[in-house]
Amino acid sequence: MDYKSEPAGYCSVERRYRSPTGATPEGKLGGEGTQMTKRFPKIRDVAEAAGVSTATVSRALSAPEMVSEDTRAIVLKAVEATGYRMNHAARNLRRRQAGGIVVLVPNLANPFFAQILSGIAAAMAPSGYNVLIADTRQADAGSSILDYLHNNRADGLIVLDAGLPEEMLSAGQTSAFQPPIVFACEWLDDDDRASVTIDNAYGARLAVDHLVALGHRRIGHVMGPPDNILTVTRAQGTRAALAAHDLAPRGDWFFEGDFSLASGAAAAQRWLALDDRPTAVFCASDAMAGGFIGALHRAGVRVPEDVSVVGFDDIEIAAHLVPALTTIAQPRRQIGETAAQKLLDLIRKTGQPGRAKDVLPVELVVRDSTAVPAS
Repeated sequence: MDYKSEPAGYCSVERRYRSPTGATPEGKLGGEGTQMTKRFPKIRDVAEAAGVSTATVSRALSAPEMVSEDTRAIVLKAVEATGYRMNHAARNLRRRQAGGIVVLVPNLANPFFAQILSGIAAAMAPSGYNVLIADTRQADAGSSILDYLHNNRADGLIVLDAGLPEEMLSAGQTSAFQPPIVFACEWLDDDDRASVTIDNAYGARLAVDHLVALGHRRIGHVMGPPDNILTVTRAQGTRAALAAHDLAPRGDWFFEGDFSLASGAAAAQRWLALDDRPTAVFCASDAMAGGFIGALHRAGVRVPEDVSVVGFDDIEIAAHLVPALTTIAQPRRQIGETAAQKLLDLIRKTGQPGRAKDVLPVELVVRDSTAVPAS
């Protein structure tokens, strides 16, 4: 094996030669003759090592859900043994694919989305798709989204922000390339595109039922941003649950918010200003519940001794607040995984078209922020 020395600042280049007869004098690679090119393993090498067809290898690597776990394990072992590497760029070029998807998130700073994004990435990884995340609140978000829709730069979109203009989401559907769209968490009414959501109204009912079971009859609600589909459905669910217990919703006990810590703290100030206060408050997000509790603590109001508080989402910090937050837990990672699988079905056009609207279950998690009302 001969190495060619290069001046300082240059990389060394390994050159391998073989004789015209293919022999290597003295047992070494080298000598006079033609340049020897290294043979890289191909998919048929993997198939031979695994004892399966090349089609099975292709499915195991590109669409793992189409083969059994045992078959995929055998193929992966053969891949490792042969040193095979899939050429994703060539594959995408043949299929006229971009090799990636875009996830549209309304606020990347919001910790609520972390587990959803993790689920999307985990579901996409085995298929070799890259995941690009775009914050729809950025100033140039509109032009960037249109660029991906029109210029074949994404094979599909997962939309977590139903507040985007419909004309923007529909723009790509009139072009030659029509990337499929799956909604997650949020959705559009009267829209037939695939979605993965939870039963928000039922989650609100669980919160109200829990407070009523503790003995509360005076229950308030901190809402999310106006016109948001989650705000609307959770507020509707709260009103319906109150009515089911013969409790009339009071307008002055429904506080405006925007899902943020600051808006929860602002709602607490309005609660403090009331002469006739509710003994329990259901917040439409854990972040608002945290802001609400923090502002009350600074004002000398105890939770849950003076007022009970329930959140919604069960983000990681909820269990570590003081007091630990009673909340409605939604399966955020499962939302991401399910949305990603739906999008893969649409991209591949395999099995069901993936346009169904999946509604995942929620559950009440009881912690320390709720108790019987003070006498």
